[in-house]
Formats: sequence, structure tokens, C-alpha cells
Amino acid sequence: MCADKNHEKPNIFKSVFTNKCARCRRGSIFLSKNPYDLKNCMKMPEKCPVCGQQVEVEVGFYYGTGYVSYALSVAICVASLIAWWLFIGFSIYDNSIYWWLGFNGLLLLSLQPVLMRWSRTIWMAFFVRYDEDWQQGPPEGSGRVNTTFKNAI
Repeated sequence: MCADKNHEKPNIFKSVFTNKCARCRRGSIFLSKNPYDLKNCMKMPEKCPVCGQQVEVEVGFYYGTGYVSYALSVAICVASLIAWWLFIGFSIYDNSIYWWLGFNGLLLLSLQPVLMRWSRTIWMAFFVRYDEDWQQGPPEGSGRVNTTFKNAI
């Protein structure tokens, strides 16, 4: 019997923002909980501690996270621009745009470890689907064996 008492499907947004495995949405995919522990912030185990899903699906799997990180950075820039415009405002008679640029640069720099982790978690969620029956092991035929040409030899 499963030790997990909660049998409902975990929320994908909560699992992404808390850096959980895409397959079970319960196991942490980073060894360190603190994203600002800069020596260990990007270290990942080989497999999810809960369901055993390979964290690095293939060699070079996380190269695509640059696109996700860029999209997250642009979204934060747009959100900070709108917030600055609504609360402080922009004018051609002062230097408020330069103050916003400085603020935005510091904001992005301070959020960089968090954004890198989120981009890896989002990238993994694109390619590894949630499996309700992850306790039963890998699904049948999930290996990388090409059965099309099995009698070719």
C-alpha cells in the first residue's frame, strides 16, 4: 500500500514552483532546497528520490532551458515595467526610466538562481508527463528499444 495518504493529482504550478519531479510531482529534483546556496544550487540527483524518474533524461537535455529562462526574464521585465508605470510613472522630464532600468537589472540579478531552477523544472515538465500510476513502475514499452526493425538482422 502506498504511504502517501493524499491520492489527488498534485497541482502542476505548485510542483513547478517548488521544483518537484514532473512524473510524480512529489520528489525534489534539486539536492539543495536553498536556491541561493550558489555552490550547490544547480546540483541534481541522478533519479527522483520518490519515483525513480531519470532527472537528466538524456545528455544535454537541459540546454533548452535557456529559452525558458529568457521567457521568464522577459515576463518579469514586463511585469516590473507595468508596476513601475502604475505606481511611480514615467515622464520625459525626469530620469525615471533609468531608475527603472537599474531596478529591473538588480531584480533580474537577484532572481537568477530561482529562474534557472524554475526553467529546468518547466523544461522537464514539457517532456516528462505526470503518471498517476508511478508506483507501479515504468509503463510497458517505455524503454528506448526500437521494435520496428527487430527482425532485420
